[in-house]
Amino acid sequence: MKRKDLLGLRDISADEIMTILDMGKEMRARLDANEAGTELKGKTVATLFYENSTRTRVSFEKAARCLGAQTTGITAQASSVQKGESLIDTGKTLQSLLTDAIVIRHPSSGAPHFLAKNIDIPVINGGDGTNEHPTQALLDMLTVYRAFGDFRGLKVVIAGDIKHSRVARSNIWGLKKLGAEITLVAPETLLPAASSRLGCEVSYNLEEAVCGANVIIALRLQLERQTAGLFPSAAEYHRYYGITDRILHKADAGVLLMHPGPINRGLEVSGAAADGECSVILDQVTNGVAVRMAVLKLLCAAAY
Repeated sequence: MKRKDLLGLRDISADEIMTILDMGKEMRARLDANEAGTELKGKTVATLFYENSTRTRVSFEKAARCLGAQTTGITAQASSVQKGESLIDTGKTLQSLLTDAIVIRHPSSGAPHFLAKNIDIPVINGGDGTNEHPTQALLDMLTVYRAFGDFRGLKVVIAGDIKHSRVARSNIWGLKKLGAEITLVAPETLLPAASSRLGCEVSYNLEEAVCGANVIIALRLQLERQTAGLFPSAAEYHRYYGITDRILHKADAGVLLMHPGPINRGLEVSGAAADGECSVILDQVTNGVAVRMAVLKLLCAAAY
């Protein structure tokens, strides 16, 4: 990869995405064989998280250690941010502490881009506001790649809170570049104002949209980002937009059910569907470690 940072998938090429996914497959095989690596021995990766996280933060730390690197975990609540330190000063301090790469999650869209322009070490976007979450989309794509071997002609349905979802945006940019056909499904209040410009089909009817689908990505309802009630009730949302066994039976026989987590069971996805044979939600978590190993190795190799 001929880039310093991974900030999003909107401005990355299909070839670069496939480079990450092919290396991700190799890293997944290494994880399955319980084989440790030493590619990043002597390096330090910092996770700088201004928002809560379990999967992303822990999987980046696991990925770094699997490559032989050390990790430093920093949260806004337990850092000099509480004393008024700016994002740039925090980044420059970490760089001066001989940190080799920073993974940042921030509630403000564009914060990773701002940090990357002001420091010399690789910056990886672990999710910024409602903008992008590139490694989540990459692990989703790795899950699809391992199942189908190709993306061309696959029908992917993304259902739920698309308006507030950085995961949806990264998946749209990435999957379209690889040839997948994408349908967005949500009530109108949970679709972005410019959804027609994203180059996807848009539907308000989940049952119709999932017919023949190869992949269904259910999104978490991001209630913490919503400033007003955007649907009448949880029960009504689940009735019309929740993924259940009945909905899955309308899709392709080999459909994959995915979710970035954490799941609100009985809201976005029924418990039976989440734990059923179509679900690859836990496999996504393991693929998250693999794809983040690939990203760290590629970026640090380019930097050093």
